[in-house]
Amino acid sequence: MLLFLWIETSNEYFNFDWVTFLGTGYWFFWSIFILSLAGILTAYSSLLLLLGFLLLWEGIELYLHLCHKILILLVILACVILMFIICKFWKERWLVAGLSLQIFAPYVHLVSITVMVILFWPVAIYVARLEREVRMRRYRMTHSEKKRLKKCNVIARLRGLQVAVGLPFLLILLSLCLMPLGIYSPCIQEKENLGPKPTIFGHRGAPMLGPENTMMSFEKAVEHGAHGLETDIHLSYDRVPFLMHDLDLRRTTNIWEVQPESAFKNPATFSWDFLSTLNAGKWFVKPELRPFYNMKPLSKADKERARNQSIPTLADLLTLAKKERKFVIFDLHGPPPKHPLRHTFVRQVVSVILASKIEQHLIFWLPTHDRQYVRSMAPGFQHVGRLVSVKTLAKNNISIINVDYKKLFPNGLRDYKAANIHINVYTVNEPWLFSLAWCSRINSVTTDNIGLLSQLNHPHFFMTPTFYMFIWLLADIISVLFIVAIFCFHWRRETKKEKLFETSSSTLTDTQSRLRIAMKPPARVVESPWTLAALYPALSKSGKEHQGRFNFAAPSKKLLPIKNAVTPLKPSKHDLQPPTPTTVFELTQAPSRQATSKATFQTTLPTLKVDKPTMPSIEVPYP
Repeated sequence: MLLFLWIETSNEYFNFDWVTFLGTGYWFFWSIFILSLAGILTAYSSLLLLLGFLLLWEGIELYLHLCHKILILLVILACVILMFIICKFWKERWLVAGLSLQIFAPYVHLVSITVMVILFWPVAIYVARLEREVRMRRYRMTHSEKKRLKKCNVIARLRGLQVAVGLPFLLILLSLCLMPLGIYSPCIQEKENLGPKPTIFGHRGAPMLGPENTMMSFEKAVEHGAHGLETDIHLSYDRVPFLMHDLDLRRTTNIWEVQPESAFKNPATFSWDFLSTLNAGKWFVKPELRPFYNMKPLSKADKERARNQSIPTLADLLTLAKKERKFVIFDLHGPPPKHPLRHTFVRQVVSVILASKIEQHLIFWLPTHDRQYVRSMAPGFQHVGRLVSVKTLAKNNISIINVDYKKLFPNGLRDYKAANIHINVYTVNEPWLFSLAWCSRINSVTTDNIGLLSQLNHPHFFMTPTFYMFIWLLADIISVLFIVAIFCFHWRRETKKEKLFETSSSTLTDTQSRLRIAMKPPARVVESPWTLAALYPALSKSGKEHQGRFNFAAPSKKLLPIKNAVTPLKPSKHDLQPPTPTTVFELTQAPSRQATSKATFQTTLPTLKVDKPTMPSIEVPYP
């Protein structure tokens, strides 16, 4: 916001530097310094924001260094302080920013739509991924019925995220698409309705081409086609009207070299004999004291001419204006107390003007003091009013106003145009502001930048309503097509990922099912009646406690030889131990109660007397 405000108010840079000079006594381009500072802070903060976004996008945790934390806090503090100063002491800058939107709104509209299309790329990715996540979770729900309620809550939250991200974006985009319905720009009109180019008054002459309020400056203004000349008048102690803007001589003369102790005195306290000896142009050729940052370099001849400039009198200016038939408008500064002309300074100025024999209609009389005397002594002067009501102007028989552009456009422009009031606005230096005045049918402007504005033959940013409607609809259609294409692209990509996941999930499910079937334990096999369990009646009482765990059946037919029988092991020759009973264990991981009983049962077998041949144990392979 600070950067935007400072860029849009570039027309006020000189005034800001001048006010700062009055407070500090040192001339410096403070406006350019603040502009550079705001640009650097904005670039630094934006870079950190972009890097942080990319890191989080890649799933990397963001660790902000302590130096960055301190700098960000300083950035916030500096911006808050500067914005507070502007809002407290320079509220008119907000009016300038508002006026700039009247010119740039159509282009801001186009740029905003372009930015929204670019931002839709990550939005589309996020929304498509959320949709894929919803579908994948729904697909999993069919395999986990126990968690259905919890899964449904997760899906509702995912849908809520989609709405929270997508709906505001679509609403903003819709607002931008319909923004031209609420845009008002004076430069959007038919060509036949465009008024004539405003005439130009040179503000203190041409202060970008020569030292302000010097004869060189006024001559440069005349060379560039100025319609009129604007200046400021003080009266010396010995009653000579001279041209000077500031209330002291520090900035535009060499008073520091001549009389440093008198540098802060009012110019009206000096005599003309002393004022005429001061140099009023050396400061202009010093790079560190040049008044405007965008001044063109001076030629050697202009530098030499500027170094020899002195303070001119009102009579000198009137001679030039009479010769070139230029209008003259000026602010008249009243003398300080104890001045000989404290109460009669207006009459002194009128007498000097009449003595110059200039045509009276060339004088735009702006001072409000003692206006009736002026009307009686010089009826041909064109009296100029301030920003007052139309009724007040009509009462005083005034048909010309000279107002600050920052106060005119928001207040009563239509009323003045309806009353056929000639409007002159000051101080207009930027081409966009001059174009705004041109499209608003302003009659004349006062400017410092006469060299540039005099060359404009057509207002900038001008377009017809038909052309703007074409651009508007074309931009909306292209943006919608781009957005649909981006969304379809990401949607299709996420759908492919979803199908791939479903395919792999189905394959994995089939494989797991097969593994479950393969790993399923074998069905319980009914023991053959020809096993050792058939000898259950011959067991002792200790073996009967496991009754019911084995199936016994009498042989129904003659015993047949069994293939693949395992030959019983014979003791080794070197084995001195008596043969121990052979124990047959089931393939179990832990000795369960059943296994223990079987072991007990089978350990008693050697003590039994069985008719030969006995049944050898059968080896059952593990499935």
